[in-house]
Amino acid sequence: MKDITVAELFAGVGGFRIGLEKASVRFKTIWANQWEPGKKSQHAFDCYDKHFGPSLMNSNEDIAVAKENCPKADLLVGGFPCQDYSVAHSGGAKGIEGKKGVLWWYINDIVSKRKPKYILLENVDRLLKSPASQRGRDFGIILRCLYDKGYYAEWRVINAAEYGYPQRRRRTFIFAARKNTPWYSTILKTADNSVRDALYKAGFFADQFKVRGSDIVREFDLITKADGIEYADLVDLSNNFKAAFENTGIMINGRIYTSATTPYPHKQTTLADVVESDGVDEKYFLGKDLAKWEYMKGAKKIERTAANGHVYTFSEGPIAFPDPLDRPSRTMLTSESSTNRSTHIIADPKTGNLRFLTPVECERLNGFPDNWTESMPEKFRYFCMGNALVVPLITRMGKQLVKIVNRT
Repeated sequence: MKDITVAELFAGVGGFRIGLEKASVRFKTIWANQWEPGKKSQHAFDCYDKHFGPSLMNSNEDIAVAKENCPKADLLVGGFPCQDYSVAHSGGAKGIEGKKGVLWWYINDIVSKRKPKYILLENVDRLLKSPASQRGRDFGIILRCLYDKGYYAEWRVINAAEYGYPQRRRRTFIFAARKNTPWYSTILKTADNSVRDALYKAGFFADQFKVRGSDIVREFDLITKADGIEYADLVDLSNNFKAAFENTGIMINGRIYTSATTPYPHKQTTLADVVESDGVDEKYFLGKDLAKWEYMKGAKKIERTAANGHVYTFSEGPIAFPDPLDRPSRTMLTSESSTNRSTHIIADPKTGNLRFLTPVECERLNGFPDNWTESMPEKFRYFCMGNALVVPLITRMGKQLVKIVNRT
């Protein structure tokens, strides 16, 4: 059967590629870009190239430059950082200028130029509510860009632990398809009878990530404002749009339908299922500074003074110490393994003594093969896993993509 060609942006250590290739041998990555700004050593790219290269199709340069070399592919994928996606007039003209969310605009440029049939993107869950001062604006801009380029889109906030994986990691996944694909015709035909069925029965996420769907709780437009006047351009949208996006939704012809959903129960995988039970190197154990860790992990109220002289009380609740092994882990962050409140500390199954997670255990929490990142410095191994996605989720999405392509 015909290959499904893939272009991978912000590739990291290859989570999208591993997941897709586990789903089907038909996925063929023909180009990938990974660049760590401000870093002399490009450890993530070196790891990617070690496993999938070396290849001239593996790009290690700033996406601002690399975007020009991205080839046409059936599927464009990438996990891009969440930033400020506001837009503004440039030099008094009608152009669009990204202030901080420049990475989205590079994706937007590639979509404009290469017109992939399908797009699969990953971001943090707070994207739907960004920024705090104008809830939903950033996500609305992204969806409007996709609409303007001839795409329909779906999104789902997925917590990996709720689908049987050992980490409570919530991420927003966006799937888009061009309106000239047979898949879109299927969605549109279903939506003509029932938008709810298009979202919960026929949609991209419906089969692999089944949810208890409620009625559509919100419906609004990306074309016209509440007063019925069309947005003049993306700048107008950026200045005036705000909306409450729920964790599940679909965009058809610029119209948004969104709902709050809950996954069906799955068998739980726990932290105990990924940690080493036969002992680990002594360097991973805490030593004698337990009081410091107990303070960091504990509840606290601290009086602080702001720059303007205002006195306020900073407070935070407790974090379990040590982390329980009989449930999924908390979300890994890039600071994992450092002396930090968010770092996981467990009771070693063999000795009972408190220790950090090992790099291999962190790889397992994200579904990577053991020692996938062993070629890089240990600190950066933790950093990469704090940045990575949960690979088995991509495998499930890859299986659905194969079904979609098979219908064409």
